[in-house]
Amino acid sequence: MADYEVITANDDLEGPRAWCHVMYGLHALSAVGGLLTSATIVGAFITGWPSILAVIINYATRSRVTASWLESHWRWQLRTFWFAVLWATLAMLLFFSVLGIPLAWGLIVGTGLWLLYRVTRGWLVLLDRKAIA
Repeated sequence: MADYEVITANDDLEGPRAWCHVMYGLHALSAVGGLLTSATIVGAFITGWPSILAVIINYATRSRVTASWLESHWRWQLRTFWFAVLWATLAMLLFFSVLGIPLAWGLIVGTGLWLLYRVTRGWLVLLDRKAIA
């Protein structure tokens, strides 16, 4: 199951790699906030200041990682955030119909678990200094 490749250390990428750890940490902080409070994981993830700050950092620094193994992590994090926004929007639309409420809750729970998986997997692969597929 080789869905990522091993990358050797590169001193030029240590700064961006550190920023990537910061972004994963901010996303994790938002997700954990959703677990520990009355908010949902998805709600805390897409509206919490840590995740929003991580997205701003991501967009501001992604030109530094173009054509490097870290680019996959920048893309992974942005896709995680924007797909969470998409699924949360769909869940909100489902809440407007009585029959859609159970589906909406299922979608919110499923997206929350998916977010936890994406943040954890991405961060673990980054710790191994590998690109994520």
